[in-house]
Amino acid sequence: MAQLLIEGGTRLVGRVPISGSKNAVLPILAACLLTDEECRLKNVPRIEDVSTMVRLLEAMGVEIQGLDSQQLHVDARRLARSDVLAAMANKMRASFLLMGPLLARRGEARVAKPGGDDIGMRRVEQHLLGLRLMGAHVDLEDGEYVARADRLKGATIHLDMPTVTGTENLMMAAVTADGITTIHNAAREPHVVDLAMFLGKMGARINGIGTDVLQIDGVTELSGASHRVIPDNIEAGTYAFAVAATGGEAVLEDVVTADLRAVMLKLRAAGVEVEDQTHSLWVQGNSRLQPVDVTTWPHPGFPTDLQAPFVSLMTQAHGKCVVSEAVFENRFQHVPELRKLGAEIHLEGRSAMVSGPSRLHGGSVSVPDIRSGAALVVAALCATGTTTLENIYHLDRGYQDIVTKLEHLGAHITRVDGNAPGARLDLSRVIGD
Repeated sequence: MAQLLIEGGTRLVGRVPISGSKNAVLPILAACLLTDEECRLKNVPRIEDVSTMVRLLEAMGVEIQGLDSQQLHVDARRLARSDVLAAMANKMRASFLLMGPLLARRGEARVAKPGGDDIGMRRVEQHLLGLRLMGAHVDLEDGEYVARADRLKGATIHLDMPTVTGTENLMMAAVTADGITTIHNAAREPHVVDLAMFLGKMGARINGIGTDVLQIDGVTELSGASHRVIPDNIEAGTYAFAVAATGGEAVLEDVVTADLRAVMLKLRAAGVEVEDQTHSLWVQGNSRLQPVDVTTWPHPGFPTDLQAPFVSLMTQAHGKCVVSEAVFENRFQHVPELRKLGAEIHLEGRSAMVSGPSRLHGGSVSVPDIRSGAALVVAALCATGTTTLENIYHLDRGYQDIVTKLEHLGAHITRVDGNAPGARLDLSRVIGD
């Protein structure tokens, strides 16, 4: 029953540190199942999805210790189960990433249909097709996908589309398979690359990292490894849009600017000043934002995870633009909520026609999914008056310390929990104090 109360109208100014990538750390945690040696992960974000993945792994016998607020020590030598608890798997789609590592490590995996945000068709057939080509038998039994294989074998896999989780799952399954696996039309997102780099540190042989053709030469076993999770390019883009929308000025610290090229391109087209400072990004808003058309696309295109907050930014632009969603067909759930705040947005199929600048006003809105939550925060920061955000569990899933970070930029924002006003999310029992 927690809420966020945001009083808008204040320019965001200052410096904000960017946390570790949500989209990278979840498959990396899954990859720790591939070895019976210890792994140490650094720059782990303190978010609810990490907490859920940790509980999933612990339920299977994995020992996980928080070394400090951003480090996890993962020991899967006592992995005792090959099934994933359905009650937890239903909370997030990333639970399906355990299929490949479990099948590779134990020869069997039982994973419930994945849950997560309802943003459109995110079918797992490409995962299953690839596993079957590698010799696995996969069936649907009582709402669970059950996969079995005495020994996975290398195969040539052509993906219909560059599915991120499909690429990750198949890559993890292939690293200890017999022979060579080639994945064509592989996803190239930064978090896919980060997983491949972690697997390489464990002893995997992967060629073509960062391209759409991955060649994996299976090895007998993997070792433990230490790895620093990449900064979250989606969080960085969200703060960049928030700063630009409020006409502010800020430095985003600890970013990989190469992962933000599409964001920087669109910000500059909108008249926002952006300076690449190697490991940080300087952003300064403009009092007269220009409208910019965007179509989401797999990397290196504009990320679908940033479409929602970009729509909020465009409500403040002077003119009309079209924001099209080419990845997921149900990813405009933020639009009805933005309209409650006064946004002028018209939907036609998988495109949103945005007219601005809208004089947004405070109101009460509900967060339908993680990235829609980011859009509503950006809009609330621009609005006159106070906006109340309900159902902010989704924000907890994907954004570390969002209240504290925005406060440091000058935002008037308060978190109110049902039993303790002003309390903050505490994941210290999971990943350190």
